[in-house]
Amino acid sequence: MKLKRKPDFEQFLKVLLRKGKPDHLPFYEHIASEQFIARRTGTDFDKMTPSDPGYWKIYVDFWIGMGFDCIPMEIPLSMPLGQGHNAESEGSEAMVMISNREDYEKYPWADESSPIDFSHFETVANLLPDGAKIVGGVEAGPYEWTSFLLGTIGMSYLLMDDPELVEMVFKRIGGLHHAADRQLATMDAIGALRQGDDLGFKTSTFLNPDLLRKYVFPTYKKMAEEAHKNGKPFILHSCGQLKDVYEDLIEDCKIDAKHSFEDGITPVSEFKKQYGSRVTPLGGLDVDVICRSTEEEVRAYARQQIKKCFSDGYWALGTGNSLTNYMPVENYIAVLEEGMNAKS
Repeated sequence: MKLKRKPDFEQFLKVLLRKGKPDHLPFYEHIASEQFIARRTGTDFDKMTPSDPGYWKIYVDFWIGMGFDCIPMEIPLSMPLGQGHNAESEGSEAMVMISNREDYEKYPWADESSPIDFSHFETVANLLPDGAKIVGGVEAGPYEWTSFLLGTIGMSYLLMDDPELVEMVFKRIGGLHHAADRQLATMDAIGALRQGDDLGFKTSTFLNPDLLRKYVFPTYKKMAEEAHKNGKPFILHSCGQLKDVYEDLIEDCKIDAKHSFEDGITPVSEFKKQYGSRVTPLGGLDVDVICRSTEEEVRAYARQQIKKCFSDGYWALGTGNSLTNYMPVENYIAVLEEGMNAKS
């Protein structure tokens, strides 16, 4: 079933900038799994690649067909990552490419003139219906890319054995993210920049906050500046307990909106009470609740969260993380249907 609503990115923009109440409750998600998109659209999207004919048409129709005003979109840096023997069991070490300075010198770094494949954004721009915009950025952030290349364990050792190499990788990666956003920010079809970069877990950040301030946040600040120079907001998606760095993200990096919330860390309604006057929270509905509840329970839960978070008009409805491959499509549509009826 399609949720019919004419896309109007200006309403989402009001939410992101906290300027003027929107005419409707906008929806926002960071990503959707290929399997969820395939089930929702009745296609073989999960067997396709971005280069396949029809891939981006299905992708755009998926979001617009659920009443979204924007198309969330990210493309990875044009660089290889290790494949490992069993990525699921090897976890954080599966993609390691750099263990020493020789590896650093040999690694095929992308050029800052073309850090990502921008052609995909151009393809989607040509598919947008009137009123819709892209919320775009680089797939995986500067922390994640560095942790991929070095490994979480490898980075931990290198911070003691060769901290200069760690800094070199962060600066190289940060330069590529900045270069990508500098170009994306100028595209008319892109209404806001976004960056996903999971900085933490349930109790803290992965890196000491001082290391984030040294290696990661300067890049966030530059990316947000590129967005703002072009009159566009900057959204950060990050999982984990970030209470020790929220002031840095809001006051120094100047993010406009934050996505990814977990009830076990800080429920979105509590985040809104603490920081909502300075940064817009997006999403926050518990994925587990949506997956395990009946449709009636999901609707009641959605109405409850809407009442808590949308009373001032500055919030977007969505999950706390993403649309997973195991999420029942009908339960998520029930959430959105409740959102369609919401009033601020």
